[in-house]
Amino acid sequence: MLVGMKPPTVLVIANPIERSLAHLERLPDEARIVVGLTAEAHWDAAPEADVVVCAGTSRPVMQELWPRLGRMRWIHAMAAGLDGLLFQELVESDVPLTCSRGVFARPLGEFAMAGMLHFAKDLRRLVRQQGEGRWEPFDNEELHGKVLGVVGYGEIGRAAATRAKAFGMKIHALRRNPERSVGDALLDKSYGPDGLDELLAEADYLLAAAPLTPETRGLVGRRAFGSMKQSAVLINLGRGPVVDEAALVDALKARRIKGAVLDVFDQEPLPEGHAFYGLDNVLLSPHSADHTAAWMDDAMDFFIANFERWMAGQPLMALADKRAGY
Repeated sequence: MLVGMKPPTVLVIANPIERSLAHLERLPDEARIVVGLTAEAHWDAAPEADVVVCAGTSRPVMQELWPRLGRMRWIHAMAAGLDGLLFQELVESDVPLTCSRGVFARPLGEFAMAGMLHFAKDLRRLVRQQGEGRWEPFDNEELHGKVLGVVGYGEIGRAAATRAKAFGMKIHALRRNPERSVGDALLDKSYGPDGLDELLAEADYLLAAAPLTPETRGLVGRRAFGSMKQSAVLINLGRGPVVDEAALVDALKARRIKGAVLDVFDQEPLPEGHAFYGLDNVLLSPHSADHTAAWMDDAMDFFIANFERWMAGQPLMALADKRAGY
């Protein structure tokens, strides 16, 4: 702890029964820790709060508490995405905001590969034939030589690209700042925002891994599906609304694209009777592609490592650009 620092008060907006919260015992003994899901649970402690940890969709609670958080010096989001937390007062404040960016990238990169292999090897057909007791050989595809197009080349995009490269795939990436790709050995091509149409036309598998911002909402829509190969597969592991869901349903039903691998959706849980449930060219995950046995433990480990840096006066990891939205 920095010399002269008062013992910190940490508010944790989360369900008190969450198992991973046991890791909070690793914080300094002198730290005051208040855990609860509601603004009422934090009302009395809020004026003394130095750090606020936000799990899940914490925006309503944070907005209610905001006028009382006058001493707050750091906000940490347990999620990687910030669309469920950001609001105007938070964005315009000087309080630093960090997130769990990169913590869940490894399992999501693996899931991207699982989705590509599902379609390349037609695993649905294999399972169906086995269940029906049919011996019916058929040709399948290699991933080698295919193009993985990545929309949003952040931690998830790079994790998928690393694994795809090991399969001999070519990696084409679209990113807001393509100059950052100079010297990146993973990439065969890099595009700025104006290169989306070219990327879409080249991709055999299109990974949507962009954060949800006003610029990315509906980015992959009807025009995009019209530009993609009919043999292409969409993989959405970022945020549901980055893809125009209605346009995707139409494209899948019309076989305008080969298929889709989906972990995120406009509405979660996905409503009963949604078209995605009945489409044989969709591999659907209930937003659990990164839910390993230790996924929340990993997120808590990351927060505690960052807390130790904060206490020591060191730069925080995964500092967010609040105005950019990620």
